[in-house]
Amino acid sequence: MADLFLKQAKEYAKARPSYPTELFQFIASKTPSHELAWDVGTGSGQAAKHLAAIYKNVIGTDTSEKQLEFATKLPNVKYQHTPPIMSMEEVEQKVAAQGSVDLVTIAQSLHWFDLPSFYKQVNWVLKKPHGVIAAICYNVARVSEEVDKVFDQYYEDVLSPYWDPARKLVEDNYRSIDFPFEPVDGADHTGPFEFVSEVTMDLDNYLTLIRSSSAYQTAKDKGVELLGQDLVQKFKVAWGHNGPRVAKFPVVVKIGKVGDA
Repeated sequence: MADLFLKQAKEYAKARPSYPTELFQFIASKTPSHELAWDVGTGSGQAAKHLAAIYKNVIGTDTSEKQLEFATKLPNVKYQHTPPIMSMEEVEQKVAAQGSVDLVTIAQSLHWFDLPSFYKQVNWVLKKPHGVIAAICYNVARVSEEVDKVFDQYYEDVLSPYWDPARKLVEDNYRSIDFPFEPVDGADHTGPFEFVSEVTMDLDNYLTLIRSSSAYQTAKDKGVELLGQDLVQKFKVAWGHNGPRVAKFPVVVKIGKVGDA
């Protein structure tokens, strides 16, 4: 998975949306204490910076050193490069001790994981019974009727063949992803719970966002340029002016607590 984002790490850090503050307020309201959060697959730290405003300490881990180079630097956030597969001893060494973590977050990356192995680690590090896991994902941005029409055709006809099969879990807003945790206090299910992230961007930022996808990079590695000049021109016409527009990203979170497992 890390290899897919290695070559466009700078573009990813520049173009990917931040998350709404309300999302993290909701997540944090479900953890009794706010001492330590582990942000897994932290990338360039989009989620970690929000967690740092609420939790005393944050550990952000990623298998891509290149992504971590662009991560937001904050005094209470420690970034750690980790191997794709970790033993429990490595988890304790690189992340935290058993039963010491209040919250585990995974933003836009749970669908890449070996879930049985990862969930064993989650159960090991979280405080029992109220430690919380929150898996966040967002779907394609909605900009305007004209821009969305061009993008949707591009997504279906041009981009789709290059997506990894795991992308289907994102398109489904994580409804079908394995998530064996108990509902948090005040909820009778584990989600997905819906939010929206609004980002003001110009056309160049929007095109950079498109180029930051793993499917685009997969095609590029095969010598295929998916965003040719003809398509760029279609986006320019649809955009309609040189100024910025507001892109709305649907954001969802699956959230649960570890219980006594």
